[in-house]
Amino acid sequence: MYSANVVQEIVDAVLSSKEIQRYPHRQIYTYLEELSTNQWYPAYRALRHPLYPILRKIERHAEHVELAQQATQTNHVIYVSNHKSHMDYLVQLLVLDEHGIRPPIIAAGINLFNGLMGILNRHVTGALPVRRNSRDPAYLATLRAYVAELVHRRDLFLYPEGGRSYNGEFKPLKTGLLQGALQSREANLVIVPVAIAYDLVLEDQVLARQGKKRRQRPFATELAEMVRYAVGYESRGFITFGTPISLSNVDPESPRDFVLLTRHTRDVMGRLYKVLPTALLSAALRPSMLRQDLEARIDKMLEALRSIPANLGVENGYEAVEQATEVLVARGVIVVEGSRYRVRDRHVLRYYGRTLNHLLTHRTRTSLMH
Repeated sequence: MYSANVVQEIVDAVLSSKEIQRYPHRQIYTYLEELSTNQWYPAYRALRHPLYPILRKIERHAEHVELAQQATQTNHVIYVSNHKSHMDYLVQLLVLDEHGIRPPIIAAGINLFNGLMGILNRHVTGALPVRRNSRDPAYLATLRAYVAELVHRRDLFLYPEGGRSYNGEFKPLKTGLLQGALQSREANLVIVPVAIAYDLVLEDQVLARQGKKRRQRPFATELAEMVRYAVGYESRGFITFGTPISLSNVDPESPRDFVLLTRHTRDVMGRLYKVLPTALLSAALRPSMLRQDLEARIDKMLEALRSIPANLGVENGYEAVEQATEVLVARGVIVVEGSRYRVRDRHVLRYYGRTLNHLLTHRTRTSLMH
């Protein structure tokens, strides 16, 4: 239980911080009131029942979850994950719960704190509201101080890309929350890297057509679109946990240490990411190809991915095409005429193809063009 007493302890500690003293108290109190939420976990767990019609559409596969189980036995944990969909925090928290792992506090965009969703996040899930694009020094100082106190008491789950990927690619990591956590100087603090991948992302149509985030949209609008595209939707979701990264030798005041840590964490997340058939077919397909040529291109791609080594979901091009064809045809992404494959929706195809860009070098991608 993430109770009001714990929240008050955190608020009192933040107010006594030297960094906070330089800013107007009224402003700091406003930000602290915004950041202060409560987690009522029995109710949080019960949310799976009304959400079951959507959650049952995703077949969950947890890989190396024992690494998270072991880490939580003796450490405070910061989970660091890529961000593909609004389904991520539902699926990933459900996986942790199913394996008896204590619930972390999720950092979420401030747009998820309006209306009914806001009530749930403030009083049930206990999510931490974050103004992702704020440059206000007083707010950033308050947020860092709050996170520094929070990690003494609870585990955190961060999506440091700062939002979902709109073009499919892994995004550069934003480091503000992680910096705040390191400033806690918590002795037993580790990062558990996590990667999540889907055969199909529920809101792929919306993300792919927008291409990049142009403005913050109300969550109710995004939820309506997700419900629309959920018709006929089914997918596997792979949640892969990595070896914990110790922070004992990281100096929170050293820019070099922090850059190296961020780079290493992103690299590990990228290699944990499950390479699925839909991504392989999407990355390999040109506007029109024969199946045998498509399989050959995927075989060449898999050869490059094995050298990393990447987390492969198939062994060869035949297997990838066999598994991805029906899924992408049903989604309206490709058309198959006999042995010929054609692109039907280039926006969504490119979205899935780009999910492998962080693994394939520019030279490899260029060679596959020919």
